[in-house]
Amino acid sequence: MTNQNKTSAIGLDQVKAIAPYVGGRPISEVAREFGLVEDQIIKLASNENPLGIPESAKRAMADAIADLGRYPDSNGFELKAAISRKIHVPSDWLTLGNGSNDILELTTRAVAQGGDEVIFSKHAFAVYPLATQAVGAQAVEINAKPIDLGHDLTGMLAAITSKTKLIFVANPNNPTGSFLTGQEIADFLGAVPQHIVVVLDEAYNEYLPAEQQYDAIAMVRQYPHLLVSRSFSKAYGLAGLRLGYSVAQPELTDLLNRIRQPFNVNTLAQAAAIAALFDQEFLDQGATLNRQGYQQLTTAFTQMGLHYLPSSGNFILVQVGADDGAGARVNLALLKQGVIVRPVANYGLPKWLRVSIGLPAENAAFLSALEKSLAPLYPHS
Repeated sequence: MTNQNKTSAIGLDQVKAIAPYVGGRPISEVAREFGLVEDQIIKLASNENPLGIPESAKRAMADAIADLGRYPDSNGFELKAAISRKIHVPSDWLTLGNGSNDILELTTRAVAQGGDEVIFSKHAFAVYPLATQAVGAQAVEINAKPIDLGHDLTGMLAAITSKTKLIFVANPNNPTGSFLTGQEIADFLGAVPQHIVVVLDEAYNEYLPAEQQYDAIAMVRQYPHLLVSRSFSKAYGLAGLRLGYSVAQPELTDLLNRIRQPFNVNTLAQAAAIAALFDQEFLDQGATLNRQGYQQLTTAFTQMGLHYLPSSGNFILVQVGADDGAGARVNLALLKQGVIVRPVANYGLPKWLRVSIGLPAENAAFLSALEKSLAPLYPHS
């Protein structure tokens, strides 16, 4: 693996060309804009855990408050030790990030620079092109598979050139929810030259049903060019604390830690994550709620005659019209009713909306608002 821990500078024009990442709209912003009451607004836009933060994490943070006058452990010793016990890898195979976004950006900075190429799929996570552009590398976007809009691994392999330094693969993919089997990923890793780093982005890994689960950590042991990225923002309910981590062999981990900001993971996040990591009851409750909510939403979509994509995450992509203005139009109608979902025109999907799976009552309120929003479009249905 080539040691490329230097990032070439990019010019001001290149910086200005970068479109800032836009997250799901905050409840307070929507309340102000549409004159709504905050506690009556439902947010199903950012794939957050509808259960909120686990009680175990709250208790851990309360105990950690006394240490907030001091800097956090920059190396995250206790948290790394906990993750090490959980997934059975050495601590020096781990890098902690301020959210998994931080991991994705660190990896891009560590291995790619101006003149290099970075491969990812169309309709994949928006941070991949942003991170690529930020280091001055060339983005190589591969058309998605037509049925599930997922990753075309064969197309990615065909796109590799002498300039390729990095490949992003999200599994499940956001925003499409599409899934690759463990065998598909292993075959792909075996075909990618080992000087090219592959990031397997598993932000939604904990939501996979038993029949889809595979051992990505075993793949890290086998392939030194693989980095697995995971998040505490989704299944663990810690989105507001910003915490993610990566698993890779030491040569690659060392590169990330050389450019990682000191104290990039705060004291409360570290304490909460240690507690949440082993809170199996909370994880099981969330997984059950997600399965039930998926059934609730998809059943309703079918009854409404709406096309949706099967999803292995905690969200569903649903098509709300036949024209390219449909997503924005229906999204605005939902906002006026106090329901926040995610329009995905920026992902090249202007006819679709991505909806996070919420609590049963939240799902029901969204479906009611969606029916009202669609009524003017389908008056005879």
